Amino acid sequence: MTRDEILSASSMPLTSPSYPKGPYRFVDREYLLIHYESDPEAIRAMLPEPLEPDGNHAFFEWMKMPDSTGFGSYQESGIGIAALWNGIPCNFTVQMYLDDESPTTAGREIWGFPKKIGVPDLRVVHDTLTGTLHYAEREVAMGTMAYKYQSLIQDRGETARSMAKLNVNLKFIPDVNGSPKIVQLVGYHLRDIDLKGAWAGPARLHLVPHVNCRVADLPVRKILYGRHLIADLTLPYGEVLHDYLAQGN
Repeated sequence: MTRDEILSASSMPLTSPSYPKGPYRFVDREYLLIHYESDPEAIRAMLPEPLEPDGNHAFFEWMKMPDSTGFGSYQESGIGIAALWNGIPCNFTVQMYLDDESPTTAGREIWGFPKKIGVPDLRVVHDTLTGTLHYAEREVAMGTMAYKYQSLIQDRGETARSMAKLNVNLKFIPDVNGSPKIVQLVGYHLRDIDLKGAWAGPARLHLVPHVNCRVADLPVRKILYGRHLIADLTLPYGEVLHDYLAQGN
C-alpha cells in the first residue's frame, strides 16, 4: 500500500472502510422532535464555553434513516441544547445513540458527534408517533406525539429554515499518549433540504436515569412542543468554530 493510497482512503480499516467519503444524502429521513424546558444549572454544566444557553431550552429527537449514502438504513436518537455561538442561535448536540456502526464511527471521526451504540426505535403505534431508546437492555427514554395532529404545510418555509440552523458539536480525540489531540467546536448546516411533511401536536417525554446513558441529566421541566418531520437532505462536511488547543484560545 503506497503513501498516496493511504492518504486517499476514506476511513479505517483501509482494507474495508467503515464509510465512504461525503457529502452524505438522506432520503425520507423522519424526525420526532420534542422540545422542552430543562434545568438551567444542568444546561450550563453540559454546554461548553464559549457557547451560551439560549434560554432553558433542550430537545430530544428520534430519527429514522431508511436510505442514506454509505450508511444504509438505521435509526438514531439524541438530546441537544438550544445555544448561542457569538450571538448566533445554534443547536448543541449533547448525546446521541445509534444502532449502526458505520454512521456512529463516521459521526465521531468527522464531525465529533457524541455517538454511542444504543437501540432507538421510531414507529407509529395506532394513533401515536412513538419513540423509544434502549441502552444496556433497559428503556431509558420514551417520547410520544399525537400522529399528524396539525399540519404545518403553511409554515413549510419556516420549518425548513429551522432545520438549516447552525449545529455545533464538541469534537474530542485523544493522542496516542492519552493527552488531548483534537479539541474543537465543529459547526455545520444541513443543506439541500426538501421538506416532504411537517406536523405539530401534543407531546410527552419520559427519561430514566442511567449511569451510561445520561439523557435524564437534562430533566424535563415543561414540554414546549412536538414536531414530526419527513425530509430529504444532505449532511456536508463541517468547519472548525473554536480550537481549544490553539494558542491564545
